[in-house]
Amino acid sequence: MSTIAASPGISGTAFALRRLYFVRFAFAIVWALAMFTTASNLGPLAVTLLVLYPLFDVAAAIIDARASRTTGSPSLLYVNIAVSLITAIGVAIACASGIPAVLRVWGAWAVAAGLVQLIVGVIRRKMGGQWPMIISGGISVLAGAFFIVGASAASPTLTNAAGYAIPGGIFFLISAFRLGRAAKGN
Repeated sequence: MSTIAASPGISGTAFALRRLYFVRFAFAIVWALAMFTTASNLGPLAVTLLVLYPLFDVAAAIIDARASRTTGSPSLLYVNIAVSLITAIGVAIACASGIPAVLRVWGAWAVAAGLVQLIVGVIRRKMGGQWPMIISGGISVLAGAFFIVGASAASPTLTNAAGYAIPGGIFFLISAFRLGRAAKGN
């Protein structure tokens, strides 16, 4: 018998996370495609999308925290909720100052959220399906630093921010498939 099968809490958490990760994948892809259409300027659609992404992250972290109560402390998820909520407000304010300001806020968020994702993935690795989350968290930290540096470019755009969502979504999809075994309790 595996350690996964021995713990019904892990099985239930894995099932809930698997569903959440499929939704996060779909959202990230749709968001990125919509964002690519408006990445050259900060029109109303771009501003809405930029604020919506961290708000979606807040909702996902709340669902994740509720699902994770049986398998450990969700305290880092609460940190992510606070960071993403502050980011949504910060992005809304930064939009009035232009793309460089948005990229700086977006980059700081990518670094902070990436660190949280990486640490949570390491803590959950016994559950299975977490290596994609660990890798994604590390990539997010690097991408965040790139956004902050890129904000000083001659003509910064939001294209990279839109592109940032695609690999993240793919990592959620991979993790969702890998969590299938844990969700079945095998």
